[in-house]
Amino acid sequence: MTATPLLETKFHLPIAHGRLVPRARLSDQIARAASATLTLVSAPAGFGKTTVMAELASRSGGARIAWLSLDAGDNDPVMFWTYVIEAIDRAAPGLVTGARSSLSGAQISVDAVVTMLLNGLAAADADVVLVLDDLHVIESPAIHEQLGYFLEHLPAHGHVVVGTRADPAIPLARLRARGGLIEIRASDLRFSAAEAERYLETMGLVLPDGDVAALEGRTEGWIAALQLAALSLQGRADTTAFINAFAGDDRHIVDYLVEEVLRRQPARIRDFLLKTSILSRFTGSLADAVTAGDGGAATIEALDRGNLFVVALDSQRRWYRYHHLFGGVLQAHLTAEMPSDVPILHRRASDWFEEHDDRSAAVEHAFRAGDPERTAELVELASVEMRQYRREATLRRWLAALPPDVLARRPVLAVALAGSTLSANEVDRVDELLTEAERRLAAGEPVVIVDEGERRRLPAMIELYRAALSKLQGDLEGNVAHARRVLELVDEDDDIGRGGAETFLGLSAWGMGDLDQGFEWYLKGMASLERGGLLTDVVGAGIIGADIRQAAGRLTDAMRIYEDGLARATRTQPPLRGVTDMHTGLADIAYQRGRLDEAQAHLDAGRSLGDELAFPREPYRWRIVRARILQARGDIEAALPLLEDAERLYLSEFSPDIHPVSAIRARMLIAHGRSGEARAWAQRAGLSPTDELTYVREYEHTTLARLLVAEAADGGPGTLPASLALLERLLTAAEQGRRDGSRLEILVVQALARHAAGDAVGAFAALDAAIELGEAEGYVRVFLDEGPSMTRLLKAAEKRSKAPGYLHELVGASTGTEPSSASQGLVEPLSEREMEVLRLLRSDLDGPGMARELVVSLNTLRTHTKNIYAKLGVGSRRAAVRRAEEIDLI
Repeated sequence: MTATPLLETKFHLPIAHGRLVPRARLSDQIARAASATLTLVSAPAGFGKTTVMAELASRSGGARIAWLSLDAGDNDPVMFWTYVIEAIDRAAPGLVTGARSSLSGAQISVDAVVTMLLNGLAAADADVVLVLDDLHVIESPAIHEQLGYFLEHLPAHGHVVVGTRADPAIPLARLRARGGLIEIRASDLRFSAAEAERYLETMGLVLPDGDVAALEGRTEGWIAALQLAALSLQGRADTTAFINAFAGDDRHIVDYLVEEVLRRQPARIRDFLLKTSILSRFTGSLADAVTAGDGGAATIEALDRGNLFVVALDSQRRWYRYHHLFGGVLQAHLTAEMPSDVPILHRRASDWFEEHDDRSAAVEHAFRAGDPERTAELVELASVEMRQYRREATLRRWLAALPPDVLARRPVLAVALAGSTLSANEVDRVDELLTEAERRLAAGEPVVIVDEGERRRLPAMIELYRAALSKLQGDLEGNVAHARRVLELVDEDDDIGRGGAETFLGLSAWGMGDLDQGFEWYLKGMASLERGGLLTDVVGAGIIGADIRQAAGRLTDAMRIYEDGLARATRTQPPLRGVTDMHTGLADIAYQRGRLDEAQAHLDAGRSLGDELAFPREPYRWRIVRARILQARGDIEAALPLLEDAERLYLSEFSPDIHPVSAIRARMLIAHGRSGEARAWAQRAGLSPTDELTYVREYEHTTLARLLVAEAADGGPGTLPASLALLERLLTAAEQGRRDGSRLEILVVQALARHAAGDAVGAFAALDAAIELGEAEGYVRVFLDEGPSMTRLLKAAEKRSKAPGYLHELVGASTGTEPSSASQGLVEPLSEREMEVLRLLRSDLDGPGMARELVVSLNTLRTHTKNIYAKLGVGSRRAAVRRAEEIDLI
């Protein structure tokens, strides 16, 4: 079985017969389709929708035509968009390559891929027309929603043509109101009397005008009925009597006419038609397998020549299908006449597809054959690749359709159903499925397992899914326990399984506020994933590592992680997915250090690479950083809508939501004097100064404390004592957890609160502590984003600070001067010996160790270090290294 095999015939325009009738009255609509966003060809079966769409495609000038014939198997969003992307790529090679590679990779949402697809189409140098035939078979609400989004954001040179029996659940009214919708409906497609006459002539029938008029009236211009009637009329002497013999509604007309057509066929052909009607597509060898006969290819060619409602699906005329209307009636006759043969026919079809490496089709026919054991075996064989290529929706549908007793006897399938359910962020029956699989294995009850390798992996997989279940349910302790159990059970060489568990442990430790342990597990997980060859995952997981280091107040460490990820991602061409995320991470670091131009440059660099090289969270993260830059430049009105977008686009992907967008927005509002709106946020969030504190809500509670300070300035009674008490508790928790990022933010707000309370000594003490933390890593915006009250406090502190250079930098930044950057050197350069010392300051050596390395005394080393600090304008080792890196000294 190939990975997610694609059916070639779905991409081919139908092969036109020579009996097409010119439809001059449709020409205007067909011509206007070239400029419309959507052309909707909507009519019941048998009205020639496909023929009109093929004509539209052939008359599209220089446009690139992407044709896709849909079937019920495309209700899986991943499969649907895989086919759409493939169709477009065939029409316009290279245009949507990034979207295709992203969809086939792991851990990226289909919604994000649709956005990438739109960005690819926006770069097209010619019109691209996507034709979707038989859209009515798509019932998935998710696909309808994604398709609606796709249409609403389609670039000007992108066009979609849809053929359907019923209007799809997409925003037709909005498209109609904008003038972007062309509608071709049954009333437009019905043959007029003149067209009916020309059509009958192409079928070899020349009838009196009265018979033509009567036939057109009976069928109301319905093309399929006209074709059936023409087949029945061939060779009849009394055409008038026959035309007068049938009447009634559409269904009765078709039943009557199909019966007439079948009755006139030789027994062998009739048998062939009925038995092959179970197939959605067929070729000679498949027809032979299903009918247990031979000569299938010749029979199909004869049907094609006889206009017996077969549609060629490729230019070589190897694959065909029946007209849907004709095929449906054939199936009804088959069920009525040979009910016991139907399961046998489906079993033969399933066997043929299995032998020809199309396991998806084999599974579908096995279901219809009514053989649950064989179906389960096929599903189990397919399940690993179905998960690998992200077809969990189809896998889940198959598994849920199996009888419960069959599923229960097959623990691999039961566990796979649990996993595919979790992949949709749902938990229904997951615990029940995992528990029953565990019980059967532990009790030694008879079970059916096709792949012994999967049997060995079952215990670890069960624990891994329990870890995921616990995480979704907010049970961090359970998540940790199950992830640790995975490490006990997983095979030594299963680096990917091990890496998954280690990553879960890192995320859980981070969510519980243990940043050191979280980062340690993160490093282990990355090493495992790298050994497993998942380089893209290593790049993506760098976001987690950098977030943890930023939470610990280690901007330089986070910057190095992003720089390493950027280097990894750009070693290949095209770059690995995640390269845009690395630029956004570096933009955030530059923003935190007050280098707004540099931050914007990174955002621009990432965006220029396109969304196809981004992970699902990138749209959310990019908007956060861009909003912060705008706010820092005083344009809060432009920043707030970006935050609204970011909140809508937020994806957790199991990461703790440490900085909720709503709290970021509240901070901006407070800094700009809009505390009333921020109070509404606090009420919606259910926050109180006396809440029990947790790390996950630490940022929210710090924001609440800042709100209380602002409300005190506005005359709010009793808010300052509550703020000060809350800040003391928050500071204690952050210090105990060694979370310097939180500690820095809390100290900044504490300085403001104490100053507002008239405690100048306490205010400067808190500010001094914040400055000591901030200087080492070059923080700027954590101070300046607090607004004018912090600027005034910084100016008052500038003359009395232990780090006047850093305070001068902060005050300068508050007036619009960006802090020193790599382009600025030193007034007095470092000596050669001082450069040696500086390079060692970057190492892990302590003072005595550096002195031994340089073969100098400890006092001499201290003198060199003091001179370095003075020349760099810093007050600590970490700050010296950071400043030296900024100006490219090391």
